[in-house]
Parts: sequence; structure tokens; C-alpha cells
Amino acid sequence: MNKQTAGIHHITAFAKNAQENVDFYAGLLGLRLVKKTVNFDAPEVYHFYFGNHGGHPGTILTFFPWETGRKGQIGGGQVGRTTFVVPPGTLGYWDERLRKSNVVPTQTKRFGETYLQFNDHDGLQLEIVERAEGANSEWSFSGIPLDKAIKGFGGAVLYSTSSSETIALLENVMGLQRVGQEDDLIRLRGTADIGNVIDINASSMGRGHGGYGTVHHIAWRAKDFEDHEEWRSHVAQNGYQPTPIIDRQYFNAIYFREIGGILFEIATDPPGFTRDEAFDELGTNLKLPDQYEPNRAEIEKLLPPIKVREISEAE
Repeated sequence: MNKQTAGIHHITAFAKNAQENVDFYAGLLGLRLVKKTVNFDAPEVYHFYFGNHGGHPGTILTFFPWETGRKGQIGGGQVGRTTFVVPPGTLGYWDERLRKSNVVPTQTKRFGETYLQFNDHDGLQLEIVERAEGANSEWSFSGIPLDKAIKGFGGAVLYSTSSSETIALLENVMGLQRVGQEDDLIRLRGTADIGNVIDINASSMGRGHGGYGTVHHIAWRAKDFEDHEEWRSHVAQNGYQPTPIIDRQYFNAIYFREIGGILFEIATDPPGFTRDEAFDELGTNLKLPDQYEPNRAEIEKLLPPIKVREISEAE
């Protein structure tokens, strides 16, 4: 069986403070909070989904904000850097916007592209790159013009403890195409026009550990439920041990840890975030899985209040 993922579906990370997380990603970066729910395994912890106007696959960065969690250490077995993509000619705007909020980016180049690299308030490593491909976001917030807004993911930089094994998985199982090598980085590409570029270390690196400021997992796209079932069989046939299919409300998911230590998920594009909330109301209500609805009052008492606010309000 030959399979090929289009690219990244979503990336999930740990944060510390819920309001600071919302202020950074909605207030500063201008992403839309498309879903406010809870960790399915720990309902006393929020699960935030940020993305473009509709939270489309390839744009979704999600967080578990956990105030009492430990600080993570970025290293092998993780997504080392998450890449956002913006329209051509807007990198200067983003450099200025970040600096005005005391986030000081550095500029670097790789594979002929210029990147602004910076960290969020928890130390999560991020970067912004300009590309023409991919539709512009239709979400404007916190004073960011539509023609300068973040489109979604450009891709990600993976840190592997066994890089040759991870690269073989990306090429031979996930179906990404190797397109180049520069210094110690190998570049691969999926078929989508967003969330499609993966850079990975050619030399193995030491392992990091999870906690706020690090990524928990990266999810790859399956186009529908039938395709998802095929992916599960495909992964298992290639010697990995995927979980059973899990209903995550807004997509179905399987998980497996690859040899380089990175937790992979494969998630379905459907049904999406309007499954339980109207498009205009996305992210405004606390949505709970059915099993937790009887305990809504107790859960709401455990969750800190948060507000989606513009950067001027957050300062």
C-alpha cells in the first residue's frame, strides 16, 4: 500500500498560563481561537485550538495550558520549531509588530528563504516565513490587516534522536518527498499548499523532555474516514504500533511514536470545528465532550476565566 499525506493537520504544545497563551496567539499573532474545550484525558485542563478563520487543517496550533506543569526542555523527540507562513512582502510588518510587544526576532536564511525566528512567552520556538502559495486568512483581529495576517503553517522543523529512521519514515511511510539538503538539515515536502514543508536534522540529537514551552505531538492529514482507516493499516504494516481510532470530536485520530522519539498523530480533515458551534461563534463557548457534560459546573469552576482580547487590552 502506498500512502501520501498532504502535510500537517495540527501541532499540539504545552503552555503554562491560559490567559497569557490566548494573549500571545490571538492578541499578538492574530490567530482565531476556533475552539475552547478541555483535555479529553484531564478535563480540568483547557484545550485551545488556534487557526485561520475556519480552523482549517494545516493552520491549527493547539495548547494544553497547565499552570502547575513543569518547564520543558526542547530537544530530540519533538517538533523543534513551528513555522507560520505569511503573504509575500509582509515579513517587515511582522518584525515591527513583534518588537513593539518586546518579542525580539532574529533573522536567518535556509533553502533560499528568509525566516523571522522568535520564542513565545513560554519559550516555544516559532518562526515566520513568506510564501505565495496557500490562501490568505479571512480572519482579521487585533489590528492586523487581512493582507498581512498569518495564513497558517509553513511547516515545522523536526528534532529526531534517530534522524535516519525518522527521515525514512517520512519518505517511505508518510509519503513526503525529499527536495533538498543544506548543512545539517534535510527538507521534505507534502502535497498541500500549506503546512507542507518539513525540515529535519540530518544528524541525531539528544533527547528533550516535555513540559510547557515544548510541542507534545505533530498530526498529519488523512483526507476522510476511509483514508484514515487505510492509514492505520499502513502504519501497522510498516512495523509501527498505532493506537485504535479515537474520536476527538472535530477529527478522528490515531497515534504512534516513531523511532526518533517524536509522537505522531494522523487526523482526519472532517468533520471540523463547526460540528458543535456555528461558524460565527467559533471559540466563544466552552465545548465539552458528551461524557463531561454532566460535570460541566464542576469543570467550569476548575478552569480559569479567559478573554480573547486585542494586544492593546493585554498590555
